[in-house]
Amino acid sequence: MSSCELKESLEVVLNFSKDEKHTVLIVDDEENNLQLLKRTFRGKYNIITATNGVEALDIVNKRGSEISLIVSDQKMPVMEGTEFLRKVRETNPQIVKILLTGHVDTDILVSAINDCDLFQYILKPFEPEELKIAVESGLEKYSMASNNKVFYNELRELFYKTIRAISNALDTKDSYTNGHSLRVTLYSMILANELGLDESYREDIEIAGLLHDIGKIAMPKSILCKNGKLTDEEFLIMKSHPVRGEKIVINIKKLQIISEWVKAHHEKWDGKGYPDGLAGEQIPLAGRIIALADTYDAMTSTRPYRTALSHEIAINEIKRCTGTQFDPSLAELFVSISDKIDAARLNPEIEYPKYSLLAKNIDFKIPSEFNKA
Repeated sequence: MSSCELKESLEVVLNFSKDEKHTVLIVDDEENNLQLLKRTFRGKYNIITATNGVEALDIVNKRGSEISLIVSDQKMPVMEGTEFLRKVRETNPQIVKILLTGHVDTDILVSAINDCDLFQYILKPFEPEELKIAVESGLEKYSMASNNKVFYNELRELFYKTIRAISNALDTKDSYTNGHSLRVTLYSMILANELGLDESYREDIEIAGLLHDIGKIAMPKSILCKNGKLTDEEFLIMKSHPVRGEKIVINIKKLQIISEWVKAHHEKWDGKGYPDGLAGEQIPLAGRIIALADTYDAMTSTRPYRTALSHEIAINEIKRCTGTQFDPSLAELFVSISDKIDAARLNPEIEYPKYSLLAKNIDFKIPSEFNKA
């Protein structure tokens, strides 16, 4: 996009915000929640409310051209949020959609990504400021999309931002691993770049890195955040997350190719990993790459049961486990570029855009929680 086109696009957004308010439809069957959401956005937007999906759909059918954005609860009588938003997409695809839910359900997650063109998926309880930021971002997207000069990348950006939002929702379940998926993705991209893998493959690795732990999204916080050793029963539950992740990802159109990578990120070169006990090159290359990055970040991040290890200790541990836990060639390469890995660990917000294909091709902003470890 040229500087003149960008200026014209920004003027569309600025002029809209000066001349009139956006109309936001809020859908929730609980009156207290409706009132909270109305107070959150009081004075900023024209607010319409509905108490269930059928009532809301009637409003959209009559006034869809006026509505810029919808915030809908998931669990509602008569019609659930995903069904309502799916119907909205069929008749008014231009409306930006945000789903709120207090229940993590992988079927809901897959349905929302595939069928609703969801802009954000926000877990309850949420901070009002978090929702304000999401709505403001969504409305900016709505205004920009109205200009054909910037619409060409809309669907692609929406898809990847949804993936990022889900990744962030997972990371924020555990304060000790907040930003983990983004850091694992960064280290994986550095290694993939050093291997000279083609752009399409590296882009898939970036998505797989963001979603490698998605199977943990429904796991109890009592296990994820336990301050001490897991029991045998708890460890079995924890070990199920690669298979759970595969089942989620394989059902998402466009992502089936990476499902086996998500499943394989805890396999070990000597065949003693899980869930399938794959060995050597039976393990997909991307799975071996993410496994290295995942282990390095786990060692250099603070956990409930220990403080972060130094970069030097983590690299020595990777050397020690070469040929058993890790692919010897990949581990040797990882160690040889340890200065780049350390630079990424110390300044991820600077290093991520250098390697990211998402950052290159779309408006991809590095979140503030990236540095929390």
